[in-house]
This record gives sequence, structure tokens and C-alpha cells, in this order.
Amino acid sequence: MIEKHIVLEDIDPVVFYGVGNAHLQMLRSLFPKLRILARDNVIRVLGDDEQMCAFEEVAEKLRRHVLKFNAIAEKDILNIVKGKSTPEEVAKDVIVYNISGKPIKSRSENQQKLVDAYEKDDMVFAVGPAGTGKTYLSIALAVKALKEKNVKKIILSRPAVEAGEKLGFLPGDMKDKIDPYLQPLYDALEDMIPAVKLQEMMEKHIIQIAPLAFMRGRTLSDAVVILDEAQNTTSAQLRMFLTRMGWNTKMIVTGDMTQVDLPRGTQSGLREALNILGGIEGISIVNLTQTDIVRHKLVTKIVKAYEKSDKAKPQPQYGGHTPKE
Repeated sequence: MIEKHIVLEDIDPVVFYGVGNAHLQMLRSLFPKLRILARDNVIRVLGDDEQMCAFEEVAEKLRRHVLKFNAIAEKDILNIVKGKSTPEEVAKDVIVYNISGKPIKSRSENQQKLVDAYEKDDMVFAVGPAGTGKTYLSIALAVKALKEKNVKKIILSRPAVEAGEKLGFLPGDMKDKIDPYLQPLYDALEDMIPAVKLQEMMEKHIIQIAPLAFMRGRTLSDAVVILDEAQNTTSAQLRMFLTRMGWNTKMIVTGDMTQVDLPRGTQSGLREALNILGGIEGISIVNLTQTDIVRHKLVTKIVKAYEKSDKAKPQPQYGGHTPKE
């Protein structure tokens, strides 16, 4: 009789073991010559040498399945044990799967252009109105790169620009004051990575979320770096951010030029960057429109109404809340 230990790396063992250890019990019945014990993320296996080798191979395939899909069902376990592909594995054009196992992929022509631009170029600007999936899709691409070990970390950032509210009046220390600005980034990550694993990745700085000011002086290598709400950066801030780019790094910059919260008279760094950097090889600019909105149908109507109102107003040269397009 031999004994081996299998470590379930990069996944939540609770998903692997199943509710009430149901998946573990199923594996025990499928490998009757083995004694299978589990504690935390380590599986201790004792028994027959031949079945041990088969179990190790199956366990690794199951681990990779959970890593990719964030879920596993009994039918998936049976398919993997029998050497068959699971239904999810034959799905096409999927970026990643959310924590419920549902596929995340582009849902419009322009969203697919964003995905294609990310694959082709190292720096991508994604510009469009609220609800077009700029941030969510960008984070999905980053999570995929991390899961496939193409990069070592994800870095997410936003400018902490006051949109009518004052930081000083928010309760708590500086982190407590800043976190509300970063919450949309947390929300997207929590939809794609199990909570326990996400917390662990953040503690190990594999996933980093920080205000734009914290990027100064850094060189960002082996990472997917996303700057969200870039319309609220100044020219100096965005220039600083873009020059942080290191080796084996992808940068995605997202923004909505209809929601500039900079003081009137301050030029948006995103607007300037789009004018200066367009046409440079290795940089893509993807424009999303109201036709790409994937939120509630009322969001599309709201965006249209505001756009109509904006066109009827005198447009300032830059700054303010209704910047010239």
C-alpha cells in the first residue's frame, strides 16, 4: 500500500469536495480500492498503485475544471473519469466562467472588438457610455490571463475624483474613504472568483486594487493592468500611469467621456491620450456605443435621453460634465 498527498492549488476546495462532501463520496465509490481522506486543500490517498495513478490524473483534471469554471457537477466528474469532455469544455468564445459556472463572453460586435484588440495589442483604450461592459469585460480578460498563468498579477486602479461628494466627510480612515470609489472593481472580481480565493489572492497581492495616485513610481510587469474611469484623470496622471508599463504587461484603459467629474477648465487626460496615441502600432482604441449596453433596457433609454440633451447645450472645450466630443 502506498500513500500520496494531492494539493488542490488555486481553487476553493469546498467547490471540489461538493456540498456535504458529495463529490468526495462519489470519487470514493468510483475508486473503491483507494482510501481517500481530505483536510483543507490537501487530499490524502492510500491504496493500490494502479488506481492511485488513475486517481491522480482524474484529480488534476477535476482541479483544472474547477479552476476554469468555478463549479463542477456530478455529471462532469463522471465524464472526466470516463475520459470524455464536459459540455462546458466544448463551449466557444467564452472568456471565463462566473462563480455560478455561467459563461462570460462578449455580447455585442463592439465588445468582441475589445476582446480581439486585447489579444492583438498590449495597450487598449475602451471608451463608451455606462453599461457597455467596458470594465466587466476587461476584468474578465484579466482573470483569464491570471488563471492561464500568462501573467502573475492583476492590478486595478481608478482615480479617486469627487463626483459631488467630499472625501473628508466620509467615515473611517483613508482606506475606508477610498474603498467606495473602488467598489465596482471589487463587485466584478467577486462575480468571477470565489470569495475565499479572492481574499487569499488580495492578501498575497496577486490581485491589487488601488487608487491611481498609488501607481506613481512603480513599474508594472507580468500583469494585466486596468485603469477604470480614466476620463477623470488629468493629463499628467494618465501620462504617469501609461508609462508604468513593464515587460509582459497588458494595459486596458476604460472611460466614458460623457461623465467627466474633473473641475471645470481641467482637461481630461483620456481625451488628450486618445488624440495623441491614436494610430500608434500596438495600441488599440475601441469605441462602444449605446447599442452595446447590456444592463436594464431603461439604461439605454436614459443614455439616449442624456445624449439628446447634451447635444442641445453649448459645449465647453473641455472639463465639466458635458465635454465636447
